[in-house]
Amino acid sequence: MPIEPETQARDRKDLAEALRGLRRASGLSGERLALRCNMSQTKISRIETGRALPTVIDVERILKALAVPDEVADELLGLARRANVDYASWRTYARVGLYHKQAELQALESSSRVMRHFLPAVPTGLLHVREYAVETLSPTVATDPARDVARAVQARMDRQAILDDRSRSFWFLMTEQAVRWQRASTEAMAAQCTHMAEVNRKPNVEIGILHQGVQIPGTPMNIFVVYDDRLVTIELFSGEVALRDPRDITQHLNLFDLFWSHAVTGDDASAYLEEVAEGFMRHRN
Repeated sequence: MPIEPETQARDRKDLAEALRGLRRASGLSGERLALRCNMSQTKISRIETGRALPTVIDVERILKALAVPDEVADELLGLARRANVDYASWRTYARVGLYHKQAELQALESSSRVMRHFLPAVPTGLLHVREYAVETLSPTVATDPARDVARAVQARMDRQAILDDRSRSFWFLMTEQAVRWQRASTEAMAAQCTHMAEVNRKPNVEIGILHQGVQIPGTPMNIFVVYDDRLVTIELFSGEVALRDPRDITQHLNLFDLFWSHAVTGDDASAYLEEVAEGFMRHRN
């Protein structure tokens, strides 16, 4: 399924036009349709003009209210699912400045109450010490886009202030590999693990560690973050995918709960992180 920006825009435009056309063909006014769908007339208008992106559930309700034949409904629901997927490449962020991505993340975090981070490969930026952030934000292969590393690192450090906002809850679930993978010097790795152990003691932060020796009925395939129950972002080598379909969100919430149920948490997680930090320091010596 292509998810390039041009395809996204076309899918959203086609969806709005199709819904508007079906409503007009039915002879219903926007107000009558809104009543049948238990939506506001303003929302119906915004969906039909493309100013608001409907969820898949919104589209299902509209199609049911319009008594649309199954074959047509299936096609439009497929279009709605595609329209609810966003993709942005790291090249795009690099062109405008990678620090803009940090600002975007800060805005997402500021508008969310509960954030669940699933981290099978690397700790997330909210948990980084500066030295570790420098390494993870620096280009690694020749095809990586150039970026202003210092500015992006500072923006990442600035984001971390939100961890002190006790009105928000943060759940960070990492595999043992994510903790131990030596992405930086041994000194930076030790500092990184010690820092995460300290962050785990904040009253609104929970860190879980998945040990390799534990049998788990699932495979940790992707980094993902769930913001409340409204958005999932999935990180790839080339960029990031955003999902808004409630069923996709529920799927990722269920996956998070599955993996969390097998994790070491609380004081045990902090003790493990401190033990790994000590191991890095012994290796340095």
